[in-house]
Amino acid sequence: MTEPLEKRLEKAMAELQAAQEAVARTERELRSASFSVLSSDRAVRATSGPQGELTGIEFLENKYRDMSPQELAASVLEAASAARLKMNRHVMKAMAPFTEPSSNVPELKGFELDWERVFGPEVLRDDEDTPRGPATSAWRDALGDEGED
Repeated sequence: MTEPLEKRLEKAMAELQAAQEAVARTERELRSASFSVLSSDRAVRATSGPQGELTGIEFLENKYRDMSPQELAASVLEAASAARLKMNRHVMKAMAPFTEPSSNVPELKGFELDWERVFGPEVLRDDEDTPRGPATSAWRDALGDEGED
């Protein structure tokens, strides 16, 4: 026997209210989140804020003094990119429950997000698929030897 419409509507409203409260909690948590990542050469630590913005750069142990401008730039970009990627993945994980359909109310289907479109293709790659290190860093390759005398 099917459940009366009033009862189903009551369940849906309760689940919607619970979802709204959970979204508000998640938003509060995400507003204060940040991630820091060291460059592979351990010369730079970059911190990304809640919207993926760069909120801090630290040059560690005076290693920058022995680096060329291109090497330092590559280290900064590598660490900043990795910190932003970490934040993006954190947002995906935090928002995942809201994309799932409701088990209690079949009419609430959840919603689909194209994370690749929102954050770029690197957010969907496994950590093992994302090369890091001096020999494989895309930033180092992109910078090349330009500007060196």
